[in-house]
Amino acid sequence: MLTVLAVSAVGSTTACSRLVDGSAQASGEKPGSAVTQDGSGILIGYPDATARIDVFTEPQCPACAHLQLNVGDDIADAVRQGRLAVTYRPLTFLDSTGTDYSARVANAMFLAAGPGTTGAAFQAFVQDLWGHQQPEGSAGPSDDEIAAMASESGIGSEQTGKIAAGEQAIDADELTEANAGLLSETAYQVATPAVYDLVGEAMVDLADPQWLAKLLATPTS
Repeated sequence: MLTVLAVSAVGSTTACSRLVDGSAQASGEKPGSAVTQDGSGILIGYPDATARIDVFTEPQCPACAHLQLNVGDDIADAVRQGRLAVTYRPLTFLDSTGTDYSARVANAMFLAAGPGTTGAAFQAFVQDLWGHQQPEGSAGPSDDEIAAMASESGIGSEQTGKIAAGEQAIDADELTEANAGLLSETAYQVATPAVYDLVGEAMVDLADPQWLAKLLATPTS
């Protein structure tokens, strides 16, 4: 099942693969995390990893939760090993039901990223968030609950304090517009989850259970 947002294609802009290049740096010796230069994504891992992907995801999307359940641990291992860079690009269109569930989760993701947060810790946070997904249209986890997930995932106290306080890091509408625009340039519809291969410059077939293994085994030069 895909969660779909109807959106018109945007005009000519730079390709997805060019938005990430040089936009984030690893934190310390371990693969780190950083907000991308365009401000609408969070990159984890070494920016020059041989395999690099954009992951478009919605916090209330059940299929996005299944994606993390199925390949989250493999993503974590590949990021930790320096073989994979992942740019998470959240969308929040399911807040159209009248909640701010998706917006608060996406905001917390941006608060969690940055110096001091390893790629492994951020990936653990993502898996925790989608692993504890609540039904679409519900109020969603509280800021304190999100902060607790961040802390348990290895996110530092400075970042978790900001999450608990509900500090604003993004404009959810602008974020969704930006990421939906990027996705509409490469896919026939804006649907989540969606994965774009930044090296091969092609959408990934998520129906193939070996999609991640193939990307890691045969990265395009």
